[in-house]
Amino acid sequence: MNLWEFLVWLFWFYVLIACIWIFITVIIDIFRDPTLNGWAKALWVVFLVFLPFLAAFIYLIARGRSMGERRLAEAQAARAQSDEYIRTVAGSSSSSSAASEIEAGKKLLDSGTITQAEFDTLKAKALQGA
Repeated sequence: MNLWEFLVWLFWFYVLIACIWIFITVIIDIFRDPTLNGWAKALWVVFLVFLPFLAAFIYLIARGRSMGERRLAEAQAARAQSDEYIRTVAGSSSSSSAASEIEAGKKLLDSGTITQAEFDTLKAKALQGA
């Protein structure tokens, strides 16, 4: 096998991987699409099995825009969920946390577990962190 035969083989291998990637992406999108009913999903899958290239091209042409919109909506939902999680985690260590630390310290002071000096130190640290 010389260099050119290897490059041709490499090209066809790339084309094969790209085709498999497209087929898998189309099948995943078919099953994630809430607007398609079960029969439509089954027909698309049968079409993909018997005429894979034609079916994939038709699907990408006919439903490519909605496919992109669904992917964008999923990404935005994941981003919103991540942002909400970050807000809840970051919010637990902010000024409301300082108030809860002072309140907990006050309860310990009232119960006699800590002294006034320890409470003052705890309060100063909580206020400094806020």
